[in-house]
Amino acid sequence: MSTLHEEVLAKLGPLIISGSLAPGSKVNLEWVQQEFGVSRTVAREAVQVLASMRLVTSRRRTGVTVLPRNEWDSYDRAVIRWRLDGPERGTQLRQLSQLRTAIEPPAAALAARYADAGQRERIVELGAAMEATGAAGDLATFLEHDIAYHRLLLDASGNVMFAGLADVVEEVLRGRTLHHLMPARPKLEARRLHLVVAEAVAGREPEVARAAMTAICVEVADEVGRLAGDGAPAG
Repeated sequence: MSTLHEEVLAKLGPLIISGSLAPGSKVNLEWVQQEFGVSRTVAREAVQVLASMRLVTSRRRTGVTVLPRNEWDSYDRAVIRWRLDGPERGTQLRQLSQLRTAIEPPAAALAARYADAGQRERIVELGAAMEATGAAGDLATFLEHDIAYHRLLLDASGNVMFAGLADVVEEVLRGRTLHHLMPARPKLEARRLHLVVAEAVAGREPEVARAAMTAICVEVADEVGRLAGDGAPAG
């Protein structure tokens, strides 16, 4: 069950992300209290979380000021989710897909070098589970296996900077499914490529893992561009 300040965040955050509260806009705790029918304590907690995301700055004399988008913490899971729910969905998905294309192929190559025995066994299990649930058209279960697969791959790279992006990758995977940007049955070629990566990691073949993951990421980026195609620039 969500707390009151989480409920306020779920309404106030998207107002900022969508531009309904434009950069430079000023509000105060009293406005938050009245707008959302909450106590001053709850309003303060919500503003503190937004400030931690760098969506706003809060000062005693000037109140709460909405920050421009270049100040936002673009890697925060809630910011990603709110952008995916808003008018910038296509652009956000493209940018996230571009990030994955830059990060996941080298992470797969590193995993093939440095994964431990348990991780090598588990990635193969997850690849097989994705194949089974994808072939059956069970998107909900496929999604959970897909998230676990990519999180494990980033963790197994041994690079904490790559592993730190696991939450970001999870949000784009969930966002694609939530917003119906996944085919009803995951493509056979994509499922097979996940198996190739898994087997390359298990078999200590870094360049095979890199090449297959590159193919996965490029296919995803192309598919996102086609399905989300709103004409927005990707940069």
